[in-house]
Amino acid sequence: MKPSKTFKLGLAILLATGLSFSVLADPGATGFRHFERQGKQPSIYTVELRNGLCRTLPFDDLRDFEEAQKGFIAAPTYKQITAETGRVVWDMGGYDFLLHCQDFDSINPSLQRQAVLNMAYGLYEVVPGKIYQVRGFDLANISFIKGATGWIVFDTLTCKETAAAALKFINQQLGARPVVAVVFSHSHVDHYGGVRGVIEEADVKSGKVQVLAPLGFLDHAISENVLAGNAMAGRSLLPYGLLLPRSPFGHVDQAIGKNTATGNMSLIAPSRYIGKDFETLTIDGVTMEFQNTPGTEAPSEMNTYFPQFKAFWSAENITGTIHNIYALRGAEVRDPLAWSKHINVALYRYGRDAEYMFSAHTWPRFGNRRIQEVMRAQRDAYANLNNSVLFHANQGVTINEIHNVYRQPLSLQRQWAAHSYQGSEAHNSRAVINRYLGYWDGNPATLTPLSPKDSAPLYVEMMGGSGKIMAKSRQLYSEGQYLLATEILNKLVYADPDNTAAKDLLADVYEQIGYQKESASLRNCFLTGAQLLRHGMPPTVPVRSIGPETIRGMTTELWLDFLGISMDSSKAEAANMRFVINLVTPNDGERFVIEMSNATLTNIKGAQAEHPDLTITMNLTDLATVIGGTATVDDLIQAGKAKFDGDRKPFDLLRSTLVRFSPDFELIPGTNSQSAIPPSPTVQP
Repeated sequence: MKPSKTFKLGLAILLATGLSFSVLADPGATGFRHFERQGKQPSIYTVELRNGLCRTLPFDDLRDFEEAQKGFIAAPTYKQITAETGRVVWDMGGYDFLLHCQDFDSINPSLQRQAVLNMAYGLYEVVPGKIYQVRGFDLANISFIKGATGWIVFDTLTCKETAAAALKFINQQLGARPVVAVVFSHSHVDHYGGVRGVIEEADVKSGKVQVLAPLGFLDHAISENVLAGNAMAGRSLLPYGLLLPRSPFGHVDQAIGKNTATGNMSLIAPSRYIGKDFETLTIDGVTMEFQNTPGTEAPSEMNTYFPQFKAFWSAENITGTIHNIYALRGAEVRDPLAWSKHINVALYRYGRDAEYMFSAHTWPRFGNRRIQEVMRAQRDAYANLNNSVLFHANQGVTINEIHNVYRQPLSLQRQWAAHSYQGSEAHNSRAVINRYLGYWDGNPATLTPLSPKDSAPLYVEMMGGSGKIMAKSRQLYSEGQYLLATEILNKLVYADPDNTAAKDLLADVYEQIGYQKESASLRNCFLTGAQLLRHGMPPTVPVRSIGPETIRGMTTELWLDFLGISMDSSKAEAANMRFVINLVTPNDGERFVIEMSNATLTNIKGAQAEHPDLTITMNLTDLATVIGGTATVDDLIQAGKAKFDGDRKPFDLLRSTLVRFSPDFELIPGTNSQSAIPPSPTVQP
């Protein structure tokens, strides 16, 4: 199809600021090749869907393009950022194909628009002379507030390398200034992981640099990445598209940014927590009012208002997309009603005066009228999701039906700020019911279901075998009935995971569904599913590791909780293990009782058993080396840094039950690999 004039005009606005791009298509070619031999072009049904969306969506509204490039100062000459070893941890250039002024039939037009908007790269001025952002260096933005003597940094990206590059770039452009404070807006790693790239921990401990965060930040930052961290790491392959090449047929965007940097993640514990609903501080001459917003995009999150500048920092609560209520990688289900209410409070407290609104992702909004428009759109989108889903639920619509029932009001559909690129109406609506009513749909037949691999053979048998299923699936595929084809092909693949023809056809179906999705998360899930079905899991899995610098931030209690999760209960049960261990850390006065009973490991803080089988004594700083995987308890005993009093056998029994997780587990039947992922060092005591 021909590129739309309004889309080309919006892209021209971006290119006018000096963005450069390279031609990735074949010389003289009008299109792009698929990145792999088995990949398919968009079907006529996919193209028809795209054409219909192009006719009905408000592409004439170009304000986002104008705002995305307002205040542009400079872009670096490089597109890649590397670690000290030379490994590339960030590559913005891989997405240059999006700057071809070409409409791609393999990308939902709304998502392509978002993907182009997220191509902003470089240093931008938000509030003249006061607030700046470096964008396109990572999934998130890093923001710099100019104080009397130095920078106050809001959110420090995912890894040290990208954060250090951003700080270096702004200092090159505007003059070198020290970092006097860091603010973590919330407890997700792409907002704190780069902290050691901009400050030193020693400066925080000495009081030279302040680190501020909302109450509960550290607990949530660690728990989300550790307790279910391995499962999340494996699942993240799908919504983050980590196996997909950057291509019109593959990864095009991550909704809130281009992608996630893969460098060294770090963590420095905050020196001050914001605990009140509203709290005002002045740092380096800059006055900030913090608004705690727990239970929104993160369990621990806060907005910030700068009254001197009439600027509102919306953290990740208001960005250029409707977000996840349920993160497909796995996380606590969020509360859309609370989210809406916190936006409403901000609207009435700050939105009446704000002239600038900027966030941890995507682009700022300028002018009071525009800011209020966007705040209302997102407030109403989250509230409508919550209220309308529960309206249907109260009339008997179940978790397995709601995604086919709930639709946003047309008035919201016509506003770009209410579109779901990170979330989707489909999985967010199911999340609302799950939050209130749980995963069960009320049908006794689904209360204790068979596992898919056990039920699938019965379905295949009753459908007449694989031959009939394949014939019907090919017919459905040729008619564009992709969800119907998925329903029966998925059963066949579960029943016969070695059926290559079935997996290839299911991959073709997934691919077309992926091309059609507006949500980057859903697109990536289906396209990654297609790739796994065709090729299986690769020898090495490119999942993010939380790394030793993050692990060192774990509390002793959280580490002990993780030991309980890492323990194979069947081994403890087979050996009839029962023991009690006291753990003492003299330098900070912590005391724990660790008990093994009923094949379960529990711990209690602040207590000591009267007659333990074993007492282990070591300082917390030394225990941190065990938690971080750089030493074992035996190493500390030999160095005289750990002491065992009593029977050592319980310690050895506990160690014998521990499993080192790796994230290469099978996500889709028939796609398992023989990959050897290096085991995590965080379990072995």
